[in-house]
Formats: sequence, structure tokens, C-alpha cells
Amino acid sequence: MDPAALPDPPDSGGSADRHHVMAAEERAEYERLRRHAAVRHRRLRQVGSSVLLLLALLLAPLAVAAAWVQETVSDTDRYVETVAPLASEPAVQEVVINRLTDRVVENVDVAAVTDSLVKALQNAGAPPRVVEGAESLEGPLRNAVRGVVDRIITRVITSDAFQQVWEGANRRSHAVVVNMLTGEREGAVRAEGDTVQLDVGEVVDQVRERLVDAGFDKAAAIPDTDRTITLFQTEELGKAQDAMRLLDILGTWLPVLTVVLAALAVWTNPAHRVMLMITASGVAVMMVVLLVALAVVRRVYLDSVPPDALPTDAAAAIYDTFVRFLRDSTRTLLVAAVITALVAYLYGPGRPARAVRTAGDRSTTAAGRGLHRAGLRTGSTGRWLTGHRAWTTGGVIAAGVLALVLWNHPTVGAVVLVLGIAVAVLIILAILAAAAGPADRAADQASEGTAP
Repeated sequence: MDPAALPDPPDSGGSADRHHVMAAEERAEYERLRRHAAVRHRRLRQVGSSVLLLLALLLAPLAVAAAWVQETVSDTDRYVETVAPLASEPAVQEVVINRLTDRVVENVDVAAVTDSLVKALQNAGAPPRVVEGAESLEGPLRNAVRGVVDRIITRVITSDAFQQVWEGANRRSHAVVVNMLTGEREGAVRAEGDTVQLDVGEVVDQVRERLVDAGFDKAAAIPDTDRTITLFQTEELGKAQDAMRLLDILGTWLPVLTVVLAALAVWTNPAHRVMLMITASGVAVMMVVLLVALAVVRRVYLDSVPPDALPTDAAAAIYDTFVRFLRDSTRTLLVAAVITALVAYLYGPGRPARAVRTAGDRSTTAAGRGLHRAGLRTGSTGRWLTGHRAWTTGGVIAAGVLALVLWNHPTVGAVVLVLGIAVAVLIILAILAAAAGPADRAADQASEGTAP
């Protein structure tokens, strides 16, 4: 056997391994392949992040609408809060007053009253001029009846009692929105084919009772039928019901999925800060799109309502009342997204961002040194804040975000309030850090350098 073919004996220590020393050409090729793999990995991350961002942005408006539908349907207090303003809306009150007045007057047979008066005068031998005058009383008498009925109904509709009856009826029939979406025929708001109607039965009962008490015995004959007011009519109601059912089902999980996709898009991208800024800007744009869509739907809805079925001002009041919480949520997310994008930009290398940070640092440093000269020194606490500035800043921002998440129905005002508090806390922490004083920080660094 050839001794050269035999393997080398192991070292006596048994721990030394042979290492291949790469030549210059091999190392260059290795570095080239490594850079190529890094670039490819980076591109894959960017592509994946872009796909996740696109999905999140497409789902964002749908998630907001789904959460609004699910909350409005499932939360009784929220639903009553949504529809309660309709009872005090002047345009809606005017529609109800006019409809009820017309129905009452239609059931008061003024012609029969005047005919009876004419016959009585004729039987009594009254002069022809008096009889003719009695025959002409039908118009004035009808107007008088209408005026009295209108005043009574107006007092009922504009009273606090009506507001309480309205809210109580809606609270007891909380399934109203579900009925409209599913086509069930129970509750105050119901779907009849392609028409959505408002049931004013309880109001009719109360008005009828008040009129009878006021001496209008004929008001007791007000029929129990035709006690609804058409809110709107559309051939697309069936499709809207299907879409709303889907939104109701996804109302809980679709917002969660959207947030997760957006967070993964930021985390997956190599440039986290830039991607956060892009994501926030995209969400802001989608919220603007949703607001525009609500305005377009409002115009389509108003055009679809016949004026003889419902006046335009009343229809507008009904639409604005029903969607106002959705509009408020959209505006809140828009403001929050703009603030997030702005904060992400201020942490970047841009010249305006550096100028803002520099101005802030100078201001807080000057304030902190002023406190230090005045004898208010933070010592080790200030030095700790200086050394852990990134952690304290992140903690304040996380606390602000958590406050908005836990806030019950945050509004634009809530976002601005939380932002103001967070900025104030950051400024105070920066001043306390600067109040440690340069001498204290130098002494602390010197003690750390001489420590064994």
C-alpha cells in the first residue's frame, strides 16, 4: 500500500482541525456570492413586504366598515346612540308631523259635519243666505281641524316624551339593523322587497290617544294599517344585504387580519422605518378614499329617494345620522395614520427631520441646564434617562398606542389628546435627562473608567 495514500494521523492533542486557507481569487468569489445572496434575500423581503402592504391597504376600508356594522348590530347602547338623534332632527320631525296630520284629517269627515249643519238649518227654516254660508264652511272647518291636529301632533313629536318613546322603542327592538340586512319583518326598520321602511306605530298610538283626549273622537278611527314611512327604495338592496351579512361575519376578524398584515409588511421589509411611513401614508390614502365613497353613496342615495316619498333634507339627515360613527372612525384613522407617518419621517435622516430634532434637543437641553443651575439636579436618574433614551421614547409611544387601542370609540380629539400627552411626557423626560448636568455626566463617566 502506498504510504502517501494513508490519511494523516491525528494530532496528539486531538483538538486541532485543518483549515483551508482561501486564495485571493477564492475569497473574492466568495464575497461576490455572498453579496448576491444578500441582495436576492433583500429583494425577496421587499417583494413579500409589498404584497403584504397591498393586501392590508385593500382590506383597510372594508375592515373599518365591517367593524362599524358588527359593532352597531351587536352593541345595544351603540345602536341606540346611533338612531337617537333622528327623534330630534327637525327635518325628520316635520315629515312625521305632516304624515300623521294628513292621516288624522283624512279620517275626520268634515263634509258630513257641514252637511248635517246645512240640513239642520234647513229644517229649522233658516234663511237661504245662512244655509249657503253653512255650505261654505267646509274649507275653513277643514283648515281649523288641520291646524288643531297639527299643533297637538307637533307638541307630541317635539316633546321629550317622544324622544324617550323613540329611544325605548329602538332599545327594545335592537334587531332593527339586523332586520334591514336580513330582510326580516320585525322591528322599527324593516325591509319589504326592495324598500326599507320605518315603523311609526307607537307614535301613531300615542298621537291617537292624545287626539281622543282633546275631544277628537274621530281620531279613534285612525287605521292600524299604513303605519310606515319609506326611508329609501333601491333595487340593489338584496346585494347590499348580502354584502352586509358578509361584513357582519367578518367584522371581528377582518380588522385584526388587516392590522397583522400591515405589521408583517413593516417587519418583513429591510427598511422598517421607511416601510412604516409608506404603510401609514397608504392607510391615510385609503381612509380618504372611504370618505369619498361615503359622499358618493350619499349622493346616490339622495337621488334614489323620490321627493314625494321623503323630502331631500329628511333623507340627508337619516343618512348622515346612520353613518356618522363610520365617518368619525374613518377620520380618526386618517389622523392617526398621518401622525404615524410624520413621526416615522421625523426619525429619519432627512434635513427637515434633523432640523426638528436638533431644535428639540437644544430646547430641552437649555431647559434642563437652567434647572441644573437653579439647583434642581436629577443626578443618576437623569443620567439613566440619557443612557436609555431610546427605550423611554419607545415606551412612551407604546403607551400612547395602547391608550388609543383601549379607548372606547376614540375620536380625532382623543388622538390629538394622546399625542399631546405623549409629546409633553417626552419633553419632560428630555429636560430631566439634561438636568443631570454635563459635570455630573463627566464625573459618572470618569468613575466608570477608573472602576476595576
